[in-house]
Amino acid sequence: MNSNEHDAKWVSQFLASRRSTRDFLPTPVPQEILDQILTDSLTAPSWSNTRPFKVAIATGDVRDRISNEFLSRWGVLSKIMRKGVKNKLRLLYSRYGLPTSNRTIVKPYVAELRPRAQRVGKELYELFGVKRGDREARDKQWGKNYAFFGAPVELFIYIHKSLHVYAASDAGLMMQNLMLSAHAHGLGTCAQGAVNIWDDAI
Repeated sequence: MNSNEHDAKWVSQFLASRRSTRDFLPTPVPQEILDQILTDSLTAPSWSNTRPFKVAIATGDVRDRISNEFLSRWGVLSKIMRKGVKNKLRLLYSRYGLPTSNRTIVKPYVAELRPRAQRVGKELYELFGVKRGDREARDKQWGKNYAFFGAPVELFIYIHKSLHVYAASDAGLMMQNLMLSAHAHGLGTCAQGAVNIWDDAI
């Protein structure tokens, strides 16, 4: 095996070894490592090298404040959604807990994608010991999204609205670089769409 083949094999193995992490240690990430990860993320291609995104970093007290607000809102929303119409009307009146994002949060999966999503969801909740139909346990597990799964660093990615899907594509490329760089530094990551529901809490 020549050096190019060896390098290619190593890259393939490295890419395949990345996983989404949903249980983090609270160990702080040194600033120099975080800086290097962000630097690596910027080597991703973007349209005309515009880099139409921004990264907001939350650690320490700021991270905890955002997480606590998310958890508070999820606590209200999840309990009411398990109850009757009267409580749901009360939620509509108070507004606290309702999504505040100006983006469509969830759309039904198209038929060709639904089986894959259902399978991974089933396997994930089985791994966590959540039984089918146990809505309270499912909501509790989902709430861990808003504790950021215990991660000491939370990154919020914003895109420039003028470029629409092109900016989202560029941000996705950047995020892949970011997560792979974190992996190379021995750090886990998890891309979260769940935190998009209450943008005014950030």
